[in-house]
Amino acid sequence: MITTKYVNYRQVLNLSGFHVILISIWCTLIAVLFHFFNWEWMIIPWVPVALIGTAEAFLVGFKNNQAYDRLWEARKIWGGIVNSSRSFAAMVYAFDTQHEKMGSFELEDRRKRLVNRHIAWLYAFREQILVPTDWEHIKSDQQHTQKINRRRNRLIKAGFPDYGRTPIFLNKYLTEEEVELQSHYKNFATYLIAQQSKDVNELKNENAISDFNQMQLQDCLNEFYTLQGQAERIKKFPLPRQFASTAFVFNVLFIMLLPLGLVNEFSKLGDYGIWMSIPFCIIIGWIYIIMELVGDYSENPFEGLMFDIPMLSICRNIEIDLLQIMGETELPDPISSKNGVLV
Repeated sequence: MITTKYVNYRQVLNLSGFHVILISIWCTLIAVLFHFFNWEWMIIPWVPVALIGTAEAFLVGFKNNQAYDRLWEARKIWGGIVNSSRSFAAMVYAFDTQHEKMGSFELEDRRKRLVNRHIAWLYAFREQILVPTDWEHIKSDQQHTQKINRRRNRLIKAGFPDYGRTPIFLNKYLTEEEVELQSHYKNFATYLIAQQSKDVNELKNENAISDFNQMQLQDCLNEFYTLQGQAERIKKFPLPRQFASTAFVFNVLFIMLLPLGLVNEFSKLGDYGIWMSIPFCIIIGWIYIIMELVGDYSENPFEGLMFDIPMLSICRNIEIDLLQIMGETELPDPISSKNGVLV
């Protein structure tokens, strides 16, 4: 997540610098051919170019609106995880769980086990949701695009390849037996919630908590299942590619035609007008490229890039809150933004 109030020039160049170079070369080439070789046959009227640009603006606007909906829904999902996590830990420590067969030390151990396992679930789920899918930029079929995004990834240390910290948290908050079981489950986060349900049910069967308490805790665990499923739906179902691909193709077509119509209009101002068309052509093309890229990178909020939901920061904040509920005093530091990006 970008945390600076305004996007700085480095972030802009990081996102669209290569595209600006291509647009500049194309616009300059058309102006040179028109001025020195008098290739007036390649010039087209401005009206059809303007119509294509208008249609492209509507399509890109629709795509960006849908991409923002996916991004905002992902943030609401993690906001729900924050609230439900606090409620779960608070209930674990608030319920009267005194029992004649269960000493205070065993009771405290049971409580810590439930809360620690939930913290481990947070990091395990984050790791799973960062695994690249075929349509994401980090796993693009185009080798150039893949290299660019991996370089961005290393620069801000935001994504799955650079942040393999999950084993550290699993070893810290899970038992050795549970850690070894990770390789046996394709969806280890789901297993952890299921194990939570078993432990809560055992407390109820031992009369350590009431049926009502057990029902409340189970409702909270069911909410985690729901939130996890909602996040997985966004991760595993892309923005329909027919919309994304069409917008990209139309954008390329418009930018290819843009200098062919613009240079003719500026040539009416004289010879200097031909050269004046180059910067205006670059600016217009860059605006359309930025609109396309903003929507393209926002549609995948669990990709591990600087446009994503700051899941690591959210997990750390939940971890701190839950440790304080447990009465711990040695707390980890919150995640701070780096280079204007919060991960």
